[in-house]
Formats: sequence, C-alpha cells, structure tokens
Amino acid sequence: MNRHTTFGSPYLLGFEHLERLLERTARTAGDSYPPYNIEAWDENGIRITLAVAGFSKEELSVTEEDRQLVVRGRQAEPNGKTFLHRGIAARQFLRSFVLADGIEVTAAALENGLLKIDLARKQVQPSVRVVQIKTGGVS
Repeated sequence: MNRHTTFGSPYLLGFEHLERLLERTARTAGDSYPPYNIEAWDENGIRITLAVAGFSKEELSVTEEDRQLVVRGRQAEPNGKTFLHRGIAARQFLRSFVLADGIEVTAAALENGLLKIDLARKQVQPSVRVVQIKTGGVS
C-alpha cells in the first residue's frame, strides 16, 4: 500500500525534506513564549525580534542547527531570595524557525529587552547546464 503524501507527485523529485519541515513546524505552532515579530528589513533581509525582558546576554543563545534558527533562553533561579509574591516567572524557552536554503543568519543583538536577529537572503543567479548525452549505459 502506498502512503499518500502532499509531495507524492512523480514530478516533485527530491522534495521529501519539505514534508518533514512542514511536520516539524506544525509541532511548534502552539508555542507562544516569547512573543516575536518578523519583518522585512533591507532589500533582501528579514529581522526577527523576540521580547526577552529579564534575560541577559549570557542567558540567551542563538544557533543554527540543521537549517533551523534556534533561540534558547535559560534564567538561573535567584539564590537566597524569599518571595512574598512571584508574578515574574524565571522560565526557560526554546523558539525555532525553519530556514530556507539561501537564508543565513548575519547578526544578533540584545537591546532594551529585545533580541533582534538579522537574516539575509543570498541572491542566486539562475543557471543553465547542458547535460551531455552518451550512448550505452549510464555510469
């Protein structure tokens, strides 16, 4: 029995990874912390801004893992403090964004509780390549 997939067309060769990307993004679609904006920036740029109030630079990490931008935050529990009321949670988070081919992370900066991450899209020049046809078998 064949499994029907979105990219199961015989004309879409080698696009199985797109289906895996869609499944991966669907799993993280319900995450809402920290809040973020995505905006067009510059001619070929994208800027992601995350609201990370209360986090220091040392408590944040920005990495690129397997074509994903991964932002992690981990706050240490304050030692020796007794809270009468604790309304500000010291929580950790992991926020990931799937990156298309040709998108690269160019910079990250923390300012006034906002983590700004700049991405750039490389300009790809279209190319045409002539494939030589041989007689006999393919080797």
